[in-house]
This record gives sequence, C-alpha cells and structure tokens, in this order.
Amino acid sequence: MSLGRIIRKKREELNLTLEEVSNRIDFSKPYLSTIETGKVDNPPSDKLLRKLEKVLKFKSGLLLHIAHMESMPSDIRKKYESAEAENQKWRQFVKNLMSKKNKPRNLNWLLKKSDLDTKKGLKPLSAGLMIPVINKVSAGYPTDFNDLDYPVGIADDYVRCPDLHDPNAFAVRVVGDSMENKFQEGDIIVFSPAAEVHSGDDCFIRFKMPHETTFKRAFFEPKNKVRLQPRNEKYPPTIIDGKRINGIYRAVIRYEQL
Repeated sequence: MSLGRIIRKKREELNLTLEEVSNRIDFSKPYLSTIETGKVDNPPSDKLLRKLEKVLKFKSGLLLHIAHMESMPSDIRKKYESAEAENQKWRQFVKNLMSKKNKPRNLNWLLKKSDLDTKKGLKPLSAGLMIPVINKVSAGYPTDFNDLDYPVGIADDYVRCPDLHDPNAFAVRVVGDSMENKFQEGDIIVFSPAAEVHSGDDCFIRFKMPHETTFKRAFFEPKNKVRLQPRNEKYPPTIIDGKRINGIYRAVIRYEQL
C-alpha cells in the first residue's frame, strides 16, 4: 500500500477531515489531498511527515521510513527487502534458540528447520514481485470483468509476494461467500498464469462472451466439460462447456483480513 493510501486510511479511521488535519499541521488542504491520491509532484518533506505522524498517531518514524523506501531505486529496494527478510529469519531463529533448552547436537536440526543450514550456505529469501491488484472477483455468480483499463502489471494497488516471480501474476479481491470457509470476502488472492492447473484447484476463471469472471474450484470432466464447484455447500456446482473459458489461473497466495 502506498504512502498516500496509508495516510488516508489512518485519517479516516480517526474520523478526521482533510481540513482538520491541514489546520493542525499548517499545510494546505489541496497539497495534503495530492499526497493521499499519489498525484503530488514534490514528495512530502520530513518535517511534514513528522507532523502527520504526530497528528495521525503513527509510530514515530514510520511514515519517514515508508517515504524513504518509496524514493529508493527499485533495484536497491529489492536488495534491501531481501536482506531484511533474511535478517528476520535469523532473528526468529535466535528467539527460538533462546526460548528452548537446545543441546549443541540439536543446532543443525534447528538451523535446517529454519531454512538456515550453514553447511550449505544461507539461502536468501527473495523479495519477489509487486503484484498488481487488478479488480474484484466474484465468489458467487460470474460477473462482468474489468481490469481497470490498465496495462498488464499496472494497477492502483499492489501486494508484495516473496518468492513469486511470474511477471504475469495478478491479484484480485474476493466478493461474495461461495468460497467460504477457506476464502472470505475481502481476501486478496494472487493467481499465477505460469502455475500448472489441476482438477480441484481453486481458480480464477475468465469467460469469453459475455466477458465475465468467477472464482471457483475447477474440476475437468469428460467431453470438455468443466465443473465449477463452490466451497460453500449452500451453492450448487455449475457445469460449463470448456469452449466458453478464455483463461483459467490457479490461486497461489492468499492474503486474509484479520
């Protein structure tokens, strides 16, 4: 989520208007609006961000960190995030080590379990790609599909997916309850066109005319038929002709709302 979206979300959670925030930090309302919408020509100064942290009750230094990360060249940021992910694994390893009475002979087992086997060298955790959230998908009846008219890989919002490197991967927000209990409305699901699809997989299905999409378990039946099976038992399955399908992509990652 971008810096502007984070600021706007926090402001709305505190039930503050742009005008109220503007008066408290002594910066113009139009300029704050351009920050929230990401249309600002000049990045906000550290002074402004510190004021926003205080007024919007952010942890001190959080907005500064996010802003500095966004201004960092993408290749350098990728290396930083990859190194930080590896450091987190080491910190968790040390925490586990200190919380248990481990004998020296058990250390290799603990290192291997943590994917930090020093005998084979460290295996860095890749930062992965920024996956575009293109729109919503219906976990119910098929609905009109709209990719927001953005080019492939471009969207208003993104999610970071470690160790996913499919350049054509995309994410959507779930609408409806037909895939409960595994998937809830509001979850963000990432789909990879490069992932092999098997019968019974949870899939994003795009139809030809009419241009519709849905999110279901896909079962491949004889005579080129496909059974779209909801996970929620109150919804019946649907049998369709495979010729109607324009694309079928397997779910590989789920981000859930807590």
